[in-house]
Amino acid sequence: MTSATTTTPTDAGIRQKDARTRPAGGIRRPATAVRRRRPAARPRRNILLTIVMALFVVYSFVPLAWLLINATKTQGDLFTTFGLGFGHHFALFQNIVETFTYKDGIFLHWFGNTLLYVVVGAGGATLLATLAGYGLAKFAFRGRRAVFAIVLGAIAVPGTALAVPTFLLFSQLGLTNTPWAIILPSLISPFGLYLIWTFAIDAVPTEVLEAARMDGASELRTFFTISLKLLAPGIVTVLLFAIVATWNNYFLPLIMLSDPTWYPLTVGLSQWSAQATGVGAQPIFNLVITGSLLTIVPIVVAFLFLQRYWQSGLAAGSVKS
Repeated sequence: MTSATTTTPTDAGIRQKDARTRPAGGIRRPATAVRRRRPAARPRRNILLTIVMALFVVYSFVPLAWLLINATKTQGDLFTTFGLGFGHHFALFQNIVETFTYKDGIFLHWFGNTLLYVVVGAGGATLLATLAGYGLAKFAFRGRRAVFAIVLGAIAVPGTALAVPTFLLFSQLGLTNTPWAIILPSLISPFGLYLIWTFAIDAVPTEVLEAARMDGASELRTFFTISLKLLAPGIVTVLLFAIVATWNNYFLPLIMLSDPTWYPLTVGLSQWSAQATGVGAQPIFNLVITGSLLTIVPIVVAFLFLQRYWQSGLAAGSVKS
């Protein structure tokens, strides 16, 4: 007696699937075999965008190349040779020595003044912007929207528009022709405050602050041990902006200072350049160009030193959702 074998639709589907995944040799191949991936398509190049970026690079580096090349020339070679070509004599080291020794080393004195204005002014502006921006971002109080509107309005006002009123105010206080006439206005940085404010909203999670408070940490300890590290990229950005703004500040020292002993490098080099005009002109363009080259070196060093702190995502993984 033979028994009939019934085949259900499910069994038939499984057998068909096995037949499709079994190669001709009879060896079963897993159904989840990895298919060969096609090579990733190369990113398309935008020729117009490449040309525009190349023009920006040339526009940025040609002035630096001109400055570096002409700093190696003598006073005579500056007017008898091509601007982007080297002169007949390589006088870079001679120009550097003359720059540092001209008029009893007044260039070094101006360099020290500029460092003073940058360290106290830019450093103080960064500190105040960090404290104020963090407080506005993480503490709720009445009038915060009004403060926000005032900060935005202060950003829209150019610094040159406030130079003359500041001069009149400082002249009444007897602070003109003193370092405080440069340092005090440099301490105010509305843009730095706004940048720290917007950065602290997302960079410092509120859950981390609440956890620190539950552990008994004070607000100052929480700020210096937790928040300050998370705000490092924003603080470095504000510091770089403040350093560059203070280092390149020209108009404010020009109207505030009349004593050359308190000049920064920008005003001092401008006075050297002005010696080429008028009665008894004494052109020293080779020293002006060499001094300009030496002036940008500290800014380049500052960028190279601070860029390692320019990181993001320091708070990634600190809060588990």
